[in-house]
Amino acid sequence: MSQTRILVVDDEPLNLAIIEEYLSEEPSYVLDTAAEGESAWSALEAARPGYDLVILDRMMPILDGMALLRRMKGDARFSDVPVIMQTAAAAPDQVREGLAAGAYYYLTKPYEPETLCAVVRAAIGDRHALRTARSRADCLEKAFQQLTRVEFSFRTLDEANELAQLLAEFCPNPQGVVFGLTELMINAVEHGNLGISYREKTMLLMENDWRPEIERRLLLPQFRDRQARVRFEREGDCLRFTISDEGNGFEWQRYLDFDPSRVFDPNGRGIAMAQRTSFSSLEYLGNGNTVVATVNPNAQ
Repeated sequence: MSQTRILVVDDEPLNLAIIEEYLSEEPSYVLDTAAEGESAWSALEAARPGYDLVILDRMMPILDGMALLRRMKGDARFSDVPVIMQTAAAAPDQVREGLAAGAYYYLTKPYEPETLCAVVRAAIGDRHALRTARSRADCLEKAFQQLTRVEFSFRTLDEANELAQLLAEFCPNPQGVVFGLTELMINAVEHGNLGISYREKTMLLMENDWRPEIERRLLLPQFRDRQARVRFEREGDCLRFTISDEGNGFEWQRYLDFDPSRVFDPNGRGIAMAQRTSFSSLEYLGNGNTVVATVNPNAQ
């Protein structure tokens, strides 16, 4: 069994002990701890192999969590390491600041053990999927560099992840764009074509049944022929991605910004994060089963 290296950073020994206990049931997790940001930075630089995930407290002495997060995202060695920020600082502006700085998830204290475990599994799974897709996409990147328009169809989570990584390579900031594309394309599969509601996904993530339920629904007669599509278009420096599915749409307006009422849920932030961190603009059309995401380096 391959190991997953996790760095937990918190200045409270009790918090470190609690997180270690929460994650102790997963034998593949190897946890290291640090009591403040500078020690965590030293651990990141020294780790061989590197860490797969960082769980980070926001409020710490010497170098606080936000400063460490920004330092990581500004360093190519660590920019793709997912960071789960866990903190009592739960004001909407603080949540927005953490997510905008690049946190994978902003977990507000107190939280249930199941919530932390679900978010950790999701972060590790997403990073593994992106790494796999990146290695495959590297083989195709040069062949697609001259394309001005291309369209793909996809059905599964793996296909969505692989296509998102491939298409992100067209962009000047692929690591930033790949997160947003992955979120939108997975939404097209799970919420669009397979009809998984927001609340259903919350429960599935908490019970670690999200992926098995998607695989089950993909085989059902009412869903097995549904396809989602992504179209890429280049107009000068402007890059446009149009993603559509065959579902009934959803109330997309509720998810364009961070909603404090959903702060304890392990899902529900992807669209808002994509809009803020991945794209120049994000526009839903009609009932919400088509979304247009634009990357424009010249946009103000």
